[in-house]
Amino acid sequence: MNQQKQQKQQVRASLVFLFAMALSLLVMYISITNGSFDIPALDVARTLLRLQSVEQYDLIIFDFRLPRIVIGASVGFALGTAGAVLQGITRNQLADPGILGIQSAAGLAIVGYMFFFQGTLKGIGWLSTMMMPLFGWVGGLIAALLLLIFARQQGVLDPQRLILSGIAFSSGFGALTLYLSLKMDPQDFEMATVWLSGSIYGASWEQIAALLPWIILLVPLIWMRAHILNLLHLDEVTLSGIGVNKARERMVLLLCCVGLIGASVSVAGSISFIGLIAPHIARRLVGIPYKYVIPVCGVIGMLMVLLGDLIGRTLFTPVELPVGIVISIIGVPFFIYLLFRSKNKHS
Repeated sequence: MNQQKQQKQQVRASLVFLFAMALSLLVMYISITNGSFDIPALDVARTLLRLQSVEQYDLIIFDFRLPRIVIGASVGFALGTAGAVLQGITRNQLADPGILGIQSAAGLAIVGYMFFFQGTLKGIGWLSTMMMPLFGWVGGLIAALLLLIFARQQGVLDPQRLILSGIAFSSGFGALTLYLSLKMDPQDFEMATVWLSGSIYGASWEQIAALLPWIILLVPLIWMRAHILNLLHLDEVTLSGIGVNKARERMVLLLCCVGLIGASVSVAGSISFIGLIAPHIARRLVGIPYKYVIPVCGVIGMLMVLLGDLIGRTLFTPVELPVGIVISIIGVPFFIYLLFRSKNKHS
């Protein structure tokens, strides 16, 4: 009976994954063919397959639209996966890279890098771009370690303290980021402000090269440890009895999670609420097991960023709204709803 139930769950998870992927591909198709300059689908296909070479089409597709689509899909997948991991290791369904301050810390580290070091590396553009995810990882790691220290109560991670500490750290890191950005040149300040709002407007192939290695390395590592995320919901005595080192496993998963967040922030700024919303949708659709939740979270996150960017780019023309703001408009009411639901459960 259990085996039959597992098979049904696996089929359901596969169908949900494929459906979300199909929707993502549809949004990609609309994004690459539509905009201030529409390109017929046949011409897009010919340009991508190099069956024709029209300078205008090459510029629009390969320099503007395609890098933006790839960055949006990659960042969405990374943040959706990271959100599932954070909620698993903290056992808190309100955990999110933005709410916990990890994104703010990564943003602070990257703005600090832009302020202190980027000018000296401007002559080597690719090195400058490749270094940014590393700084984001270090900043996110510092925030994660501070959370683990301050959110503990009697040696146990307290969900309420975690959220409160995360909000406090996020405000503090955000204030420091603003202070540093105000010290920048006007041109750099404008670029940093747009970037911090969560924008993939200036996406480039260099940024894709900086982001993809983190996703290719860390997402499979997280998925291979999906069973550990399931076990982390058990109590300490049970975990010790089956030989699981809870502290070590949590730290490994946290490092992977912070790596994905730092790399995403380095190319797209702070896009909040993806890591909060995607796991909730995934659990409702495929259940609790993380071997199903993680890939579905990733593809739902991908769809959210692609759709948010399409809406921000087309709905408000000629003004372009950053994808981070579009998603926040949806995410804030959703977070308030989750807070009220959590409060009602505990009352």
